[in-house]
Amino acid sequence: MINREIIRIKIVQLTYAYYQNGNKNIDSAEKELFFSLSKAYDLYNYLLALIVAITKEAERRLDLVQTRAKREGMKEPSRKFVFNRFALQLSENKQLNEFLSTQKLSWEDSATFIGQLFEKIEQSEIYRTYMESEEDSYEADRELWRKLYKAFIQENDEIDSILEDMSLYWNDDKEVVDTFVVKTIKRFNEQDGAKQELLPEWDSDEEKDFARKLFRAAILNADEYQHYMSEASRNWDFSRLAYMDIILMQIAIAEMMTLPNIPVSVTINEYVEIAKFYSTHKSGGYINGMLDAIARNLVKTGRLMKHIDPAKERPKAIKVEKVGKRPRIKKD
Repeated sequence: MINREIIRIKIVQLTYAYYQNGNKNIDSAEKELFFSLSKAYDLYNYLLALIVAITKEAERRLDLVQTRAKREGMKEPSRKFVFNRFALQLSENKQLNEFLSTQKLSWEDSATFIGQLFEKIEQSEIYRTYMESEEDSYEADRELWRKLYKAFIQENDEIDSILEDMSLYWNDDKEVVDTFVVKTIKRFNEQDGAKQELLPEWDSDEEKDFARKLFRAAILNADEYQHYMSEASRNWDFSRLAYMDIILMQIAIAEMMTLPNIPVSVTINEYVEIAKFYSTHKSGGYINGMLDAIARNLVKTGRLMKHIDPAKERPKAIKVEKVGKRPRIKKD
């Protein structure tokens, strides 16, 4: 599950913290990096558990209504939502339950919010259409939760606030992790039952090596990479460059120099995107131009063994706009 987008963001955060921390121990910083990445996987599990918590709240409320209906001789309400096959399968998932059994945090601590969230779901057109539909299939049940997740969980400031209170590590993770939760919902198979596999924490050891190599290279070769920036900044006001921009370019150069299989254009575009969230509104365009100039100079002088095709590799002019919800890291 932990992909290079998450890894790059965490390395930006931890590299910044490394320079702000008076005790500059790279081994300790690397441990913190991997711990921070593991917390992103914890968030993935908690967001899946939120679906279970909402379903349990719906069942609790339905039991109360059903008891009243029996007592007053009224028609009993439909149990279609609480009997949703996908939600029940998820509640029985072996991997998810093993994870939750080892954790102290629980959605039970946010019972009021869960109740309010279910009320919003219950009043929605998505819920009404599902409850009124005559279709009765696992696929329809799974599709319901894909729609509900995207409509009520993926873009929800109150959930973001609750998660931030649960763990400071989750402040910037949800936007990326949401995509993995939706992917997981879509790949669930009824026949797999409680043994349905969730996404693994790491897709491969290659991703771990990527994180370790990139982080260490960015720190250990900082002076060299900042020299490359100075060489390429003759037409730029390098002295007025935002501190975060230096960090971003330092890591981007580390990626260019130490990871030969990643095209230069991919590296540049990735860090331009990160700059939109973590630096100034002008940073994206500045970083785009600087990194392109640095890469071309390094190739020209034989220090970077990568091909840059002028027609294909040169990054296009980028209009930088603030998107998403990731807050900037502020310098102390």
